[in-house]
Amino acid sequence: MRAVVVEEYGAFNSALVRGLPDPIPGPDEVVVTVKAADVNFPDMMVIEGTYQVKPPLPFSPGKAAAGVVEKVGKSVTTLKPGDRVLACVEYGAYAEKLVARADQCHSLPDKMSYAKAAAMGLTYLTAYFALTDRAYLQSGESVLVLGAKGGIGVASVQVARALGAATVIAGVRGNEHARTVERLGADHVVDLSMDNLRNRLRDVIHSLTNGKGVDVIVDPVGGDTCVAAQRALAWRGRLVVVGFASGDIPEIKANYLLVKNITATGLQVSDYRDRQPRAFAAAQVALFRFYQEGLIDPHVSKVVPLDRYAEALDDIRMGHVVGKVILDVGNGH
Repeated sequence: MRAVVVEEYGAFNSALVRGLPDPIPGPDEVVVTVKAADVNFPDMMVIEGTYQVKPPLPFSPGKAAAGVVEKVGKSVTTLKPGDRVLACVEYGAYAEKLVARADQCHSLPDKMSYAKAAAMGLTYLTAYFALTDRAYLQSGESVLVLGAKGGIGVASVQVARALGAATVIAGVRGNEHARTVERLGADHVVDLSMDNLRNRLRDVIHSLTNGKGVDVIVDPVGGDTCVAAQRALAWRGRLVVVGFASGDIPEIKANYLLVKNITATGLQVSDYRDRQPRAFAAAQVALFRFYQEGLIDPHVSKVVPLDRYAEALDDIRMGHVVGKVILDVGNGH
């Protein structure tokens, strides 16, 4: 099989595409013939060796892939060859074949494309757990999503809407993508590149929420944007930190949390996969149900072949992607 292989940690575009032996499943594992692989910002950090989990060298990056079960281990009873699945793993998805634990594989809806399935592999699960398990979003509440044109951003906008949020506000830098984000589910779009963001963002959010502020913020960005957004939270508001795409880890003022009874929390979604696999599987079932009901629809803005994985990562790094970019692994569709 062919795979993107990281021989040593380094620049995100330093990995090579080369041949590897086909994987063999262990007793509780399956081998998936990959059709489409998800591409995410953390994949760059994994290749560079700066992510919180460093795979043993050599390895293939990639945290999710959609495809067809080829082989099953002797203890696997929940899947069989020919099943269409989404596999959610720590690494290994940038490959023509992927070995994964059976409980990391989730059966796809019949009419769902492999590209859209792969697009749900990390970002939609992040959005779901951020909003349900960390923010405890209630029907009728308001949500502000920072970095709303990116993968987690688009997913959070759509999942918030599916969960019953009354008002979903999308924060983007510049207005060139405002209409696209609105079409993907946002009620309002605010420009995070505005002057005097620290004060003006609060004023804009208050004008959109009848002076209350937002109940929930999902933040994959960090930096000054996060600091400004905290001031737009309502009394008993909840901030969920899911990443630092800006490269700047913000300060969270404890006195501000006290004065407004605010909750600040974080989310590392892979922990749910490893620590609570049943809850993780249930979340994926819920997301597929939302898709079938037309409540969410992954936005794939670009599909590139496996050989051009570095181009896909660079597009994400430069902020050129709305929603998702996906690798076509070349096993046919």
